[in-house]
Amino acid sequence: MARRRRKQLPQGSFPATIDSLSHDGRGVAHIDGKVTFIPTTLPGEEVQFHYSYRSRKHDEGILDSVDKASDERVEAGCAHFGICGGCSLQHMAAEAQMAYKQEALMDAFERIGHVTPETVAAPLHSEAWGYRRKARLGVRYVYKKERVLVGFRERGTSYLADIRHCKVLHPSVGEHLEALGDMIMTLSIREQLPQIEVAVGDDATVMIFRILEPLSESEEKTIADFCAQRAWTPYLQDGGPQTVKPLRDVATLTYSLPQESLQFEFLPNDFTQVNSDINRQMLSQAMEWLDLQGDEKVLDLFCGLGNFTLPLARRAKSVHGVEGDTALVERARQNAIRNDIDNVSFDVANLYDEETPAFKWAKQKYDAVLLDPPRSGALEMMPLVAKMGAEKILYVSCYPGTLARDADVLVNQYGYRMVKAGVMDMFPHTAHVESMALFVKD
Repeated sequence: MARRRRKQLPQGSFPATIDSLSHDGRGVAHIDGKVTFIPTTLPGEEVQFHYSYRSRKHDEGILDSVDKASDERVEAGCAHFGICGGCSLQHMAAEAQMAYKQEALMDAFERIGHVTPETVAAPLHSEAWGYRRKARLGVRYVYKKERVLVGFRERGTSYLADIRHCKVLHPSVGEHLEALGDMIMTLSIREQLPQIEVAVGDDATVMIFRILEPLSESEEKTIADFCAQRAWTPYLQDGGPQTVKPLRDVATLTYSLPQESLQFEFLPNDFTQVNSDINRQMLSQAMEWLDLQGDEKVLDLFCGLGNFTLPLARRAKSVHGVEGDTALVERARQNAIRNDIDNVSFDVANLYDEETPAFKWAKQKYDAVLLDPPRSGALEMMPLVAKMGAEKILYVSCYPGTLARDADVLVNQYGYRMVKAGVMDMFPHTAHVESMALFVKD
């Protein structure tokens, strides 16, 4: 990343009126015709700020005080808010956060997709604290503080925030960050332990310690004993993802979908949804929107370990899942067997590869298609999906911009109607927007 050139900044505190919020949740003010981004502010507020960065295109500032507060401003629930970059919207009421995310989705549809959903669904939401079950925590030994910090980066910098706890992490982990740092401080490799991956299942918690140097036998015992006291299972990673291995015991990580009578097993570094409550609501909404009658042939693209595939199979005649990660596909197959589901099949395929249309599954017709792509979206798949003749396409998205772009293709090139769309608050207190859209062809 290129370093920002330091410019002489105006000194002192300056007034500003916040006009709107940016896509990443920062307040937007217009000062002398130039956009200025000021975090932790809300539309309509009159504030005082000082400059932290200036360029020809835009400026950035740091909030000093609020002269006139928005009715949507609330007291942040975490003492580290404003310094830690893990959250950006704790100062905004929960209802306002969801409205902001819904507005961001609708704005993307209008500006990028030139489409409008026939129905805007109510946002899916759940408990805003202690929801996060997957996370990558930074670890850094700070000489000046003579401490090891564990957590997320400071807002707008590469430095780790000095936090003692995290209220959005699952409490089985979030309440122990300071103690975790203190334990790492006792290790000889404290400067060669850059991160910890967290994976919380229904009945187990795994902590993957990324190590750049070997641990001594006594240090392995230190980690094992510390984790045992908190019902964590420690794993070590000394290279790429394939080097992840248990320090001692193997953990069985699972999550369940009670409404579907399904249980999924996963490995600590597998992709799973971070918010189990929203995942359950998301699955229920997807099944409701698709409204399968039992005789349909369904295709699930970017299927992962079967999160959507298996619930779909409860309602369809057959479901075929496709995923680029071989290990996840094997996990999906095992989860189908574990749940006594025999009307599913799976393939491994890079869905962005130009050879994808040559696969046997890609040449077939389907009654419904579900897509759950990464942030980059599924533009390359749109012509192929359109040729499959599906009456219904359900698109689950983690970025409004690419969903809107792909919706433009489905609606304005291939004649689908976007009958429903709405957001899912998978990451409360952040500007991250997850959404779902249903496309139908009459």
